[in-house]
Amino acid sequence: MKTLYFDCFSGAAGDMILGALIDAGLPLADLKRALGSLGVEDWDISADRVVKVGITATKFRVHEHPAPGTGTVAPGTAHPALSTQHSLPHKHYHLAGIKKRIDQSALSETARTRAKALFDRLAEAEASVHSMPVEKVHLHEVGALDSIIDIVGTVFAMEWFGADRVVVSPLNVGGGTVHTAHGLYPVPAPATLRLLGEAPVYGDTTGKELLTPTGALLLSDYATSFGPLPAMKVDRIGYGAGDRDLDGRPNVLRVVIGDQVTDTPGTRVAVVECEIDDMNPQIFGALMDRLYAAGALDVFYSSVQMKKNRPGTLMTIIGRPADRDALIDLVFRETTTIGVRHSEVARECLAREMVTVTTPIGKVRFKVASRNGDVLNAQPEFDDVLRLATEQQRPIKDVQALAAKAWLER
Repeated sequence: MKTLYFDCFSGAAGDMILGALIDAGLPLADLKRALGSLGVEDWDISADRVVKVGITATKFRVHEHPAPGTGTVAPGTAHPALSTQHSLPHKHYHLAGIKKRIDQSALSETARTRAKALFDRLAEAEASVHSMPVEKVHLHEVGALDSIIDIVGTVFAMEWFGADRVVVSPLNVGGGTVHTAHGLYPVPAPATLRLLGEAPVYGDTTGKELLTPTGALLLSDYATSFGPLPAMKVDRIGYGAGDRDLDGRPNVLRVVIGDQVTDTPGTRVAVVECEIDDMNPQIFGALMDRLYAAGALDVFYSSVQMKKNRPGTLMTIIGRPADRDALIDLVFRETTTIGVRHSEVARECLAREMVTVTTPIGKVRFKVASRNGDVLNAQPEFDDVLRLATEQQRPIKDVQALAAKAWLER
């Protein structure tokens, strides 16, 4: 399973994403031909090698050649829906016009559909933030040239790499405030927050915006899961540079590409058991919660028939060997038992990850289990199914069926 991992320790922006993918092997000439098919005039792109705090990275740049008399936006002028790390041009395009150009481009049908959906999400986020209909969103909020290049270019690049799985690290949003066309906003900007979806984020003390709306849009849309670097055999590494120089930190986005490794060694677990026939059964529920809080991996109760023909309960606790003593202490403190059995056994588990799937009525997370690269089981998270069933006032079984269909057709 080909895996692509975005390491966002210095945030992310559209130009950083493309720079990293070019650095990892995407041919600039192929990207330029794909973008040229949009029929947008007076622009060019380049990719230069730069050094950011000792790391050599690729700086992707968009160059606009404005028509005489149109002028350009002053360097550093911010843009509410785009990277504030860009020096932005003046020319902008209407949302409907952008989608028309995408339809007429040489991109694949799948890529055209995805690119248009991304621009719709961008416009919807701006409309939501400013409490206006999508059709009234100002043109500059969805149509700057570098935004078109970043979004459409990334769609082409991701299809070129053909990754089966895209994992994204927690996103560093930065801190402080950012100047936008609407005023001074806190970081992350409102549009960025709207576009993040379920992506995990954190801030730092740089006092600068590190995650732009375009970066949030692209990564949240392509991520099949979020988390640390997964087990993989690394094939390619790419670094995409941002415009700024940060104190003591390389302002780069790293992409790691390789094949998933799912052969994980077996682990050891501690098993603690005892039978109880003289305790108020109401205690068992609270005890289970406390055992999980103390580090138990699993707790379950079974009905048993004990000596003197008394009905009782077999309590089984599975935990990490390092947590065994703490779990036993809790059992002695909270129950009426006067003895427990414990042993250490080997455990082998399928590789598991959470994958988000889009259904016609909303997103549902799936718990996906695999072995040696083969997916053996995929189950929708019941909490997500219940939430959508409640929101849409539909039977739970219907939402489960929609989720299963979306998974099979993903």
